[in-house]
Amino acid sequence: MSDGLSYADAGVDLDAAERTKEGLKELVASTRDRFTLSELGAFGGLYQVPDDVDQPVLVSSADGVGTKLKLAFATGVHHTVGQCLVNHCVNDILVQGARPMFFLDYLATGEMDEEVVQDVVRGVAIACRENGCALLGGETAQMPDFYAADEYDLAGFIVGSVARESVIDGSRIVDGDVLVGLASSGLHTNGYTLARKIVFEVMGLSVGDVFPGTERTVGDELLAVHRSYVRVLDEPLKAGIVHGLAHVTGGGIPGNLPRVLPDGLGAVVDRDAWPVPAVFQTLQEAGGVDREEMDRVFNMGVGMIVVVAPGDVAKIHAAAEEHGIDSWTIGGIEPGSEVTYR
Repeated sequence: MSDGLSYADAGVDLDAAERTKEGLKELVASTRDRFTLSELGAFGGLYQVPDDVDQPVLVSSADGVGTKLKLAFATGVHHTVGQCLVNHCVNDILVQGARPMFFLDYLATGEMDEEVVQDVVRGVAIACRENGCALLGGETAQMPDFYAADEYDLAGFIVGSVARESVIDGSRIVDGDVLVGLASSGLHTNGYTLARKIVFEVMGLSVGDVFPGTERTVGDELLAVHRSYVRVLDEPLKAGIVHGLAHVTGGGIPGNLPRVLPDGLGAVVDRDAWPVPAVFQTLQEAGGVDREEMDRVFNMGVGMIVVVAPGDVAKIHAAAEEHGIDSWTIGGIEPGSEVTYR
């Protein structure tokens, strides 16, 4: 037997990678739909463009989970970040009216921990099934000189479709339209660098401590799964009553709502229209963070904004209630070029 070096000696375990791939086949297969034409292991994923969409337009997006992953490392809970990743990407294409078709994930790790990889991809598969989206494939890379042994990075890529005449581009938004806010499930996947600094450095808490103002641990509160809005908005989108949508991610409402407004129109948001969840109140008070900075960094309890005509506001509230999601009328559209608060 040769005494020369192997790939495993350099830190890359090909056998573990192969075992992991085999273990993922069932998870991937559980998300297949009638348009899925390939199986895990092919060089590329094959997916038939749906034949039930008139003049389909493909909508794509890519994103990551950011430093929320640090909470997964600290708690040993890895399946929720996979769900966050999928839901975030689903919401990003939903704002243009698209429903997800397929998803691909990229997981880069310092050391191949087969159980951790299984947990992460299990979360991805769970969210794909919940969103009616096929997990078409992905990549798991071992990079021992790049990531610490117990850490990884996670990114996702999504493709959806929408009928050309149903694309939401903000052109239907007019002066007098109303803003309806749909409740977030927590921080979602944004603001974690500031949140972690406040919680762990300023407040001196650990992941097992109770998060002030809540009945959950720090780990549970900060790992709450990023909410998907595809089901609650399905019927309003089919009915054609949605004039615009804004997914409230990094940048908060001030950074995201203007992205969907046509030239010449701005928005007024009523800060008192919804109750700010305890997690944000605690972060603001403990960190001494200005409200303007909070608005810019966090979603403050509103994860999606729906722009509709005044006569359709009740329909959005009813759809939200049907799916167990709180909603509030939070403002309106008026002439201008920016988002202001009152």
